[in-house]
Amino acid sequence: MHGEKGNGIVTIRKKSFVLVLAIAFFVGMSATMGGILLIENGIVGGTVKLSKKEYSYYQQLDQRYSKLNQLYNEVTDNFYKKPNEEDLETGMYKGLIAGLGDPYSAYMTKEEYQSWTDATLGEFDGIGITFSTNDNGEFVIVSTIDGTPADKAGLKAGDLILAVNGKTYDNMDAVSAAVKGKAGTKVTVTYERDGKQKTATMTRETIINDTVKSKMLEDNIGYIEISSFEEHTAEEFSEELKKMEEKKVKGFVIDLRENGGGIVDAGVDIADELLGKGTITYLQDQKGEKQYITSDKNATELPYVLLVNENTASTSEILAAAVKDDGKNPLVGTTTFGKGIVQTTGELTDGSALKITTMQYFSPKGNQINGKGVKPDYTVKNSENGKTDKQLEKAKELLKKK
Repeated sequence: MHGEKGNGIVTIRKKSFVLVLAIAFFVGMSATMGGILLIENGIVGGTVKLSKKEYSYYQQLDQRYSKLNQLYNEVTDNFYKKPNEEDLETGMYKGLIAGLGDPYSAYMTKEEYQSWTDATLGEFDGIGITFSTNDNGEFVIVSTIDGTPADKAGLKAGDLILAVNGKTYDNMDAVSAAVKGKAGTKVTVTYERDGKQKTATMTRETIINDTVKSKMLEDNIGYIEISSFEEHTAEEFSEELKKMEEKKVKGFVIDLRENGGGIVDAGVDIADELLGKGTITYLQDQKGEKQYITSDKNATELPYVLLVNENTASTSEILAAAVKDDGKNPLVGTTTFGKGIVQTTGELTDGSALKITTMQYFSPKGNQINGKGVKPDYTVKNSENGKTDKQLEKAKELLKKK
């Protein structure tokens, strides 16, 4: 970009200025200050005058995005067939976020965002799996919903998703969008178990995920299973907890095994019902600034035990870590997954959205969860083919002593 500086004013050639504006608009940015006004008022004599501040702004744009503009021209001019403009832009936005190297951050198209939003409401068309990424960046199934196509096809927690309909992906939301689809349509998932590659072809169904289930066990002990944290999970848990209190149970079990997480607010609301006044968790951003989330003094007086395992992840770990640090009610099972980061999702002006990892969360005592997980107070392993649920038996044993 060429320019002439003097008296706080920069004069640049019309061609260069138009190029910079084109780059600004191409990457979805809004040209502010004098830029749009100058275009509206017309560019006279082949030059336009900008303040030094404005010139610096457009110069930075040119330096940052000139290669992008060059690539765009090469593609549109030389690709063997006319490219789809919308696909090019979508690919550009997705590529920008992919550059973070974070499988949890993603740009979502309007359609992908709608699908993602529907899933948080507890009803969606798909096969009924929850998955995350492991330390190697592989997509690992955390849980399957009972009675869904995935469950019927034999998919299990721990299976690695390799491809969907023969296509591989490098982003969680892309995998999720590929697995979902209109009810009645087929989808083939290639996965790995114990080092062996397998495939399962399933017919998608409308999945209604009842995230909270409860029942009574022997010896007047209650049991509440939370399969994920969705829009209505906290409300459903509150209702079940109230029933337990009305029945005056001896105590109750909260089962978070195979719970891959979900909406953070739902987990926080449940923690608020279980814990007295204090810190539930704190979040820390890239600048080191901390945000504390606290509970009030109101809490259930019933004793309880939390069940966790290696597939207890994300929001589940916020709850598990808070209960462990509180020290009044024990955790039983195996060390949790270790996903201690939070994503923030915001809708853009055209209905698309950005989901990006913004913070890392810690236990009330400052223990790191990400990459480490939460270690239970009582480590109990279930045998893979065992008929007895040793973890649940241990929980009942502890409650009987209360």
